[in-house]
Amino acid sequence: MNNNYDSYRVYAPLAILLLIALLPNAHANYSLMGINTTMVLNTNTSAQVTDILELSVSNASVSQYSADRLSFNLTINQWQSIIGKDLIEHIVNPKGTIYNIRFLPGPLTDSLNGKVAYLVLMYSVSNVLTVNQTGPRTFLYTFNKNVFNFVNAQSGEVLGDNTTLTIVLPQGASVNSTYPPPDLPLNFGSTYTSSSAINTTKLVWNTDEPLSKFALTFTVDESRESEVLTFFDGMYGYFGNYIYVIIGAAIVLFILYEYLRINK
Repeated sequence: MNNNYDSYRVYAPLAILLLIALLPNAHANYSLMGINTTMVLNTNTSAQVTDILELSVSNASVSQYSADRLSFNLTINQWQSIIGKDLIEHIVNPKGTIYNIRFLPGPLTDSLNGKVAYLVLMYSVSNVLTVNQTGPRTFLYTFNKNVFNFVNAQSGEVLGDNTTLTIVLPQGASVNSTYPPPDLPLNFGSTYTSSSAINTTKLVWNTDEPLSKFALTFTVDESRESEVLTFFDGMYGYFGNYIYVIIGAAIVLFILYEYLRINK
């Protein structure tokens, strides 16, 4: 009797572990269909990034996904354990920071093979660009290729299957060079000196494009109004609140000068 009891104590936990191992894996019922990463570049060298993951959800996992979506206390790390390794920031910077992180798991919609959901991960990344002033109001921006976090292949980093990268340029930007040539606009690589390089607002690269030697440079001409605002921002950064005292004193001196000139 005791031998049977001892055997039960030994083998029962093993049987439970085996049963758990044989249970269907929730991950197997979620299939990643595609990734769309959009970067909106800013002249302060930061970028707003939106990663949209298209997720196929089997009919057997609809209830579980709906329950997870309504669990507002789930962290991104917990969602990563549910969805898998592809739920990550695809733009990172070891020398910068990621901030303003927001995650929105979308509702389920019908598809031919079950249901589809779009997972939206939004965040900001600093120092994705470097900038050099090349003229009185002209600034040259260079993209930092080290911010990419896609797929590592033998040839280096590449865009994975069914992956799209879109870069939205700052207003008024004129592209100087880019490699590899974008898939959209079409034939863009031969038109850097034409009006299309000036009027282009975004560049798009699709599946399997190599990123290990990625390059993008563009110029932005600052307006006179922006130049004046930048000057006063710099003055404020240097003098702080004393700048208001300096401006006030300058106004008083100007009024006094005009008064004395008129009453000579």
